[in-house]
Amino acid sequence: MPIVKLVSEHFGNSQAKELGWYRKKAGYEGARKALFEMQPQDIIDEVVQSNLRGLGGAGFPTGRKWTFVPQDTGKPIYLTVNADESEPGTFKDRYILEWDPHRLLEGIIICAYAVGIHTAYIYVRGEYVRPAEILQKAIDEAYREGVLGERVLGKNFQLDVHLHRGAGAYICGEETGLLESLEGKKGWPRLKPPFPAVVGLFGCPTVINNVETLSQLPKILLKGAEWFAGIACKHHGGTRLFALSGCVKRPGVYELPLGTSLRELIYEHGGGILGDKELKAVIPGGASAAILTEEDLDVSLDFDSLMKAGSMLGSGAVIVMDEEVCMVRACQNIMRFFAHESCGQCTPCREGTAWVYQILTRIAEGSGTPEDIDNLAELADNMSGTSICALSDGAAMSFRSYVKKFRSEFEYHILHKKCDLEEKKTTVDA
Repeated sequence: MPIVKLVSEHFGNSQAKELGWYRKKAGYEGARKALFEMQPQDIIDEVVQSNLRGLGGAGFPTGRKWTFVPQDTGKPIYLTVNADESEPGTFKDRYILEWDPHRLLEGIIICAYAVGIHTAYIYVRGEYVRPAEILQKAIDEAYREGVLGERVLGKNFQLDVHLHRGAGAYICGEETGLLESLEGKKGWPRLKPPFPAVVGLFGCPTVINNVETLSQLPKILLKGAEWFAGIACKHHGGTRLFALSGCVKRPGVYELPLGTSLRELIYEHGGGILGDKELKAVIPGGASAAILTEEDLDVSLDFDSLMKAGSMLGSGAVIVMDEEVCMVRACQNIMRFFAHESCGQCTPCREGTAWVYQILTRIAEGSGTPEDIDNLAELADNMSGTSICALSDGAAMSFRSYVKKFRSEFEYHILHKKCDLEEKKTTVDA
């Protein structure tokens, strides 16, 4: 598929961070059109027809999400922007924050006017020190130039935008954990219902959107829903950013139409496998997505196709592993992350992630038993659908897929007390 740049067109250009330069490139024209030429409901209808789906992981239709917000509660409506990009292998939102912060702010204005929001909070990952500094500078500049504040772009519409730094907790990327953290509490996910659209930040109706999702809005308003919907495959509109990493020749962030194949991303855009080795496995949507193998490379990178393939598009983080990667240790490494980042609120997640990591460590170190594989399968069942948020489900989906697709490697570790790759390397060296 052709390369289409909707949110990445300014990546690598240091001038794009400046408000004056951004405006010369039609910056804030989408917001101006929304404010002065459209009614709020017209904007929502346009976003619904564009088939824009949430690009933070869930993939829920963005316009429909906005329609769930009640307008007659007498309470303020808030927008929270999820910039807590903490899924391992994910770094695409960081590029927007660092290279094109005004595009995000323009998307925030469009969303806020459409839904009737006057206060927005951007929750930024704690480790994103430089991106947060760049974004704050853009916010300050927008206030000085009348883009934000009491009269947005000269319109009788007030919007205040606040940047909030997280403290490095992965769980705060979950939308209700994020809300709890914003309120100054421990970032423990909430039970749903009620959903944030009805009872969100400070008990008020709240829209929660991801950085990339909001950054798509300016082009939708400028070029129209039909144009945007026509870029991608059925039921999906536009493009998304893929964070490609691992054993590839050209790792980086690539913006491609939804529906592009996994093979094209890795071999055409990513240049193929580093050292021209064989591809062994690939994670298509962040660490919590089930791994795929070489036989799955022709799957379309869209929410529905990857779900049918038994995985998910998730955060758009594509991590490639070559023939020399040990699947047991790769799985152990990911589960170490989940065990560390579980917030501890739900027993199946708190205990399950820790037990899985202990079992995988035992297998990796040569002390595994044949019962361990069955125990992992049982743990995956007990962890699925039994906790408040999706961390437990994602962890279970991940390690279950490693054991299912590479069971022979786990059995080899248990039987021979070492990795089969060590055996192969010894044979080659000999």
